[in-house]
Amino acid sequence: MRRNSYFSQVAKNYLFSEVAKRKEAFFHENPHSTLISLSIGDTTEPLTPTICEGLTKAAALLGTREGYTGYGAEKGNVQLRTRISQEIYQGKICPDAIFISDGAKCDIGRLTLLFGPNVRIAVEDPSYPAYIDTAIIHRGYENTILPLPCTPENDFFPDLTTAASADILYICSPNNPTGKTYSAKELEHLVAYAKAHKQFIIFDSAYAFYVQDGRPRSIYEIPGSKEVAIEIGSFSKMAGFTGIRLGWMVVPSELCYEDGHTVQSDWVRLITTFYNGASSLAQQGGIAALSPTGLEEITAQIRFYKENASLLRQACLERGWQTYGGIHSPYLWIKTTHNTSWEAFDDLLRNAHILTTPGIGFGKSGEGFLRLSSFASREVIHEAVQRIKVTSCATFPSGKVHMTKNRARVM
Repeated sequence: MRRNSYFSQVAKNYLFSEVAKRKEAFFHENPHSTLISLSIGDTTEPLTPTICEGLTKAAALLGTREGYTGYGAEKGNVQLRTRISQEIYQGKICPDAIFISDGAKCDIGRLTLLFGPNVRIAVEDPSYPAYIDTAIIHRGYENTILPLPCTPENDFFPDLTTAASADILYICSPNNPTGKTYSAKELEHLVAYAKAHKQFIIFDSAYAFYVQDGRPRSIYEIPGSKEVAIEIGSFSKMAGFTGIRLGWMVVPSELCYEDGHTVQSDWVRLITTFYNGASSLAQQGGIAALSPTGLEEITAQIRFYKENASLLRQACLERGWQTYGGIHSPYLWIKTTHNTSWEAFDDLLRNAHILTTPGIGFGKSGEGFLRLSSFASREVIHEAVQRIKVTSCATFPSGKVHMTKNRARVM
């Protein structure tokens, strides 16, 4: 049996696996350090009371003859799909176009199966690495991936110069990692471009609830977008479901291939073959999250993480750092003084004991940047701010940092 040769075209370790490997090496060398983790985008605050109540009641019901359920509906719980339709899309997307899943990353992987081996994808550079890695493992890099540079010079709006030959445009707003949040005008341009070049848009809205100033949270706020776009949504960063695993995907009935066949019908065929649906417990948690009280609670939690981001952003700006994001996003994107982002990662880790994510892990245009996450307790954020203000590492201009000596642990 021959190995899938495309695995040789991706890094040996997934980005965050490599970060974890370096963290363990740091602890081995510094067993008495207190490490602050601002790396992986994993939520840290407890689930809200309404969500916990919904999960608890659902679990109890499964232990009764009357309340037990086995396999669920193919598209997902109809009550959850209806609430997503009403609360996320204000009724503009019908429940039949909404498909419940076990998370955005899983949907990204299944999309590579949907579109097959002979498509080219244009991807924001930098962007979430799963877009590219899943495509490479399935199709290989050559003639498959078209990076679209997103830099401070173009306000992180993708350079579409090479995108015309692509079949699919991957767009994430707010972007992970840069925090770029597209305006209605920018999304209108992307929709028009996709129509002109007969392309599909995969729109990742995982961080949409962090957009608070009237900018679009969904591609479907743009007229005509149902004819060209699939949207991916997630409860992970919206409601703290990173460990519970729950998401959704919108596949409008208006979205068709060039021969007129609907994408939606193929998607139904694929998920009924490869997938048995999201956990019934997780779906009950999602229903609770989208109740009136649940929405109030998760909105407050998102506000908390945004306040964390604001504190980190202010600290970095005070040090004279070129800092982006952190406004409509839980992430900060920071230009470093190092030649490589792994050098900056190691420097900040050694000298300030702060774990970040190197920008190169998100694409070539991420070289020379670091991503900081605001997913942490307020105590941890305050400590991180103090370390940033006084650290003497080359990543920052000057100063010294006093490290508290404790047993090896992560804050």
